[in-house]
Amino acid sequence: MRVLVVEDEQLLADAVATGLRRQAMAVDVVYDGAAATERVDLNDYDVVILDRDLPLVHGDDVCRHIVDSGRATRVLMLTASGDVSDRVEGLEIGADDYLPKPFAFSELIARVRALGRRATAALPPVLERSGIRLDPNRREVFRDGRQVNLAPKEFAVLEVLMRSEGTVVSAEQLLEKAWDENTDPFTNVVRVTVMTLRRKLGDPPVITTVPGAGYRV
Repeated sequence: MRVLVVEDEQLLADAVATGLRRQAMAVDVVYDGAAATERVDLNDYDVVILDRDLPLVHGDDVCRHIVDSGRATRVLMLTASGDVSDRVEGLEIGADDYLPKPFAFSELIARVRALGRRATAALPPVLERSGIRLDPNRREVFRDGRQVNLAPKEFAVLEVLMRSEGTVVSAEQLLEKAWDENTDPFTNVVRVTVMTLRRKLGDPPVITTVPGAGYRV
């Protein structure tokens, strides 16, 4: 899952990003509304965590920009105000969900995951294919009943492949979904991660390389 965190309180923004990355999500961070509008035009995000009171461009205007773009990106709006009228207004602008500050991080994670499922075609919470069982919420992977311990990026790549339901996923798409914008686009990190995944998942191999196209499970 690719997430953009837009929050002008830098310590909070960085803390949220760190927590999301530990959940095997690819996360970009910006601290004002102008930078947010630039990022959503450049990158394909599943979820944007959007503070409402932003400098340069207000969060409401960022939300409208995302909605008007026609993207499938979902917006989770944050605010220091807990007033019902503020929550209603945010939802009417086009936000998909609303979370007042302060919030429990476990709730934030649950809401982001729920919105991520809505950004694509509906799939069951637990993904199963070719003897692999992947539970995004528990961050657990089993191969033919055997638990497999994966690093966050390995988990993220496998989740993207599982969600593709047998269609080919290019290395560029994996890089877009599992890594943030600071990753060198010419790196071989995708190939190395897939090789490690194959080794950990064991025989017979379930990740197929499609020459010149990408990978699939």
